[in-house]
Amino acid sequence: MHDPMPPEPTAASTPSSATSASASAAPKPIRILLADDHALVRRGVRLILDREPDLQVVAEAGDGAEAVEEGRKQEIDLAILDIAMPRMTGLQATRELSALKPDLRILMLTMHDNEQYLFQALKAGACGYVLKSVADRDLVAACRSAMRNEPFLYPGAVTALIRNYLDRVRHGEEDADRLLTPREEEVLKLVAEGHSSKEIAEMLFISVKTVHRHRANLLHKLGLRDRLELTRYAIRSGLVEP
Repeated sequence: MHDPMPPEPTAASTPSSATSASASAAPKPIRILLADDHALVRRGVRLILDREPDLQVVAEAGDGAEAVEEGRKQEIDLAILDIAMPRMTGLQATRELSALKPDLRILMLTMHDNEQYLFQALKAGACGYVLKSVADRDLVAACRSAMRNEPFLYPGAVTALIRNYLDRVRHGEEDADRLLTPREEEVLKLVAEGHSSKEIAEMLFISVKTVHRHRANLLHKLGLRDRLELTRYAIRSGLVEP
């Protein structure tokens, strides 16, 4: 009778190795700079953020100048700034931080439901505008939107932007922002529909040479290279259906 063979050794994962593997797989939290001149407000906002595993306040500041200084020293992904602060406002700090760290996302957290502040914040480089009165509802979502490079605005802000745009259209200001002339749009549409230069010339009662000039202008203005890219642009612009 043969002695039974000893069992083959098996590799067992230790709890520590499993834990370290899961820890390394976990995404790093979003590192946040929080600036407000009221310590009580900062404490309340920090409580909202610290409840979330993907958000981490790594620095605080009591005014805009201190926020810029913290932005220089700290590795941060997102800055949340009050608008009205001493020494340097949140708007001034936004401009400074945007120049200092172009990839930094910035949210304005304010008590001011004010169109002028909203437009100034967006122009300064902020990607979101959150009211303190609804921070417990909106702030976490705004942080995550900012890190996805998506703007976050409260409903009243969206209404203000739409109203501002419509006012500009009514006063003719939006025409100055048009990239293409009506004739260039006509040529672009026909190019995207697959018509030859000769056909476009006949349809628009212009010379083939003029069609070529319009096409060259289109490529230059839009920064495109060829007919295929013109067609894609026309589809995105709604001039032709895909």
